[in-house]
Amino acid sequence: MIAQTYNSGFALGHDSYNAMGTGSDGRIYYVLSSENIDQGARMFSFDPKTRRIKELGDLTEACGEKGLKAIPQGKSHVNFVEMDRKLFFATHVGVYSIIDGKETLGVPPPGYKPYPGGHLLSYDLRSGKFEDYGIAPNREGVLTFNMDTRRGRMFALTWPSGIFFRYDLATRQQRSFGKMCADGEDGVGPTYRTVCRSIAVDLDDGSAYFTTSEGTILRYDARTDSVAPVAGEDMKKDYLGWYDPTSPGHMGYNWRQVFWRAKDKMIYGVHGNSGYLFRFDPRAPRLELLERITSEPSRRCGMFDQFSYGYLGFALGPDHKTIHYLTGGPIYIDGKRLAGKASTAMGEAKGLENLHLVTYDLEKHRYTDHGAVFYPDGQRPLYVNAIALGRDGMVYTLPRITENGKTRSDLVAFPGPLK
Repeated sequence: MIAQTYNSGFALGHDSYNAMGTGSDGRIYYVLSSENIDQGARMFSFDPKTRRIKELGDLTEACGEKGLKAIPQGKSHVNFVEMDRKLFFATHVGVYSIIDGKETLGVPPPGYKPYPGGHLLSYDLRSGKFEDYGIAPNREGVLTFNMDTRRGRMFALTWPSGIFFRYDLATRQQRSFGKMCADGEDGVGPTYRTVCRSIAVDLDDGSAYFTTSEGTILRYDARTDSVAPVAGEDMKKDYLGWYDPTSPGHMGYNWRQVFWRAKDKMIYGVHGNSGYLFRFDPRAPRLELLERITSEPSRRCGMFDQFSYGYLGFALGPDHKTIHYLTGGPIYIDGKRLAGKASTAMGEAKGLENLHLVTYDLEKHRYTDHGAVFYPDGQRPLYVNAIALGRDGMVYTLPRITENGKTRSDLVAFPGPLK
């Protein structure tokens, strides 16, 4: 498959994680990250009908921090959720310090202030204005986010400590429930845990679900405004592999990406490292493995893919039955698989790989690998951890693009099976 590349005019665009969504107006909304100390992330929209890109704003400025000379709002690490014609999302830090091979909150250089903390935001599709709902607990970044659009409640996990909190639009009140996974990615040795990257929201009863690297499934109960483990079921399955939750560089038994499907009231997700698709019935409760949805070449070689955490580009199509998954595929040179680094202490690609689009039909139980994706010049899209599905059947993502010797992350599109 050949992907069309676009230029949003943001040369600083860096690796994006989630940070996308399709609005009710049919436009594709996305955030391009920045690791620059003086320039934060920027938000854009793309109109599939006119193929025009519009810059919507600077996230640091949207948070009221322009001119603060602090570490900026360098990214959004979450997908957009729409309610009442507003896109709700959150901001995250983009400047890091690497200590012992592990990412930590960026240490400000002389003359700069520390990171002010991630914000909960909305963007009004009608007025084009941003609204700020406050800063995350302990002034940490917002790593994970979802929303109960029926009750007007936002849910989030912070980075690096893994604090779970909710925000109620009606009361304008935020409540923190504290750390959910030891000391999260701020921990060292026995207190280290990789923080969950995806929250599923059951719109029927307002529950929110997320996991820990030990495999515990945690549930926020909307009736009692409390969080507790789901009794009788977890993510710790033999087929998913064996993981030491105190070691960095993998997601452990955390799910990687999930969504709640209204039709059957189930949560569907993918386990990042193994690539297994699963279904979780929160009312039973029961978790079932459905299929390994890694690429065909990955399934044949039997090895994990190169991105150490797995892939976030996992979403339900507009037909409400076809899962779309952007995943890796091994590269072979002279018949030999190109290997990457043996290990890492953070989320990163350990080596080069191809990008594949895999779909799974939930009603026909049919897995399809649609093959590798390339740019017109033969280059591979790299660092793919985002997806948005257009009403026209196009698949959008935010990989690295190299043109004229310079690399940026930006918007690309290619036809999916629903096109």
